Amino acid sequence: MRDPCTAINVDTTTAALDHDGYAVLPGLLSSADCTALCALYDAPEVAYRSTVVMAHHGYGQGEYRYFDRPLPDRVQSLREGLYPALAAIANQWAARLGQTDHWPPTHRELSQLCAAAGQTRPTPLLLRYGPGDYNRLHQDLYGRLAFPLQVVILLDKPQRDFGGGELILVEGRARMLSRPIVLALDQGDAAIIPVRDRPIESARGWAKASMRHGVGVIRHGTRRTLGIIFHDAA
Repeated sequence: MRDPCTAINVDTTTAALDHDGYAVLPGLLSSADCTALCALYDAPEVAYRSTVVMAHHGYGQGEYRYFDRPLPDRVQSLREGLYPALAAIANQWAARLGQTDHWPPTHRELSQLCAAAGQTRPTPLLLRYGPGDYNRLHQDLYGRLAFPLQVVILLDKPQRDFGGGELILVEGRARMLSRPIVLALDQGDAAIIPVRDRPIESARGWAKASMRHGVGVIRHGTRRTLGIIFHDAA
């Protein structure tokens, strides 16, 4: 695993988010890291707080599990290590939009803010999809406090382990048709995506573009991802 503390260059990541609506960290995890994380899904020693069968809730088809505390070491390291650079970007976004929010420099401090807002349940999760599964467009909001960026890491190898299952973003802007974005990730790649919206330049200054994400239909095989959401849930 690349060092999460140095994996994100704030300037280049900000530029990618501004231009494309997302940024990719190629090869954040090694193949061995991905295999180890996949093995956690059914590991009896791993604590999960919830298992969600997506069809039961109209979310799509497939299944995911939210980790409980203590988070596995790799997951905790990613959540804590990636956060500071993303907080710097989030504060740039807040300044552009004239917001008074200031995101703290460490994830520990963010967790304290979440707890004060009544959000105490961890949100990192493993998702597992099989043939015919998919995830409807959505936003990962779990309470009043929502950190504006999240990370999705692909754990399986496209074409070898599964087919289809592309990560899909849809961007909505005022008085425009929605823009579809399809991300072709490789095993171990991490996508940095907006949770709810992102700032865009307009004729009148900075405005918000709404963002949703989902997963296309898996044609064959098994597709697993690790989701790192930085705010906790109520």
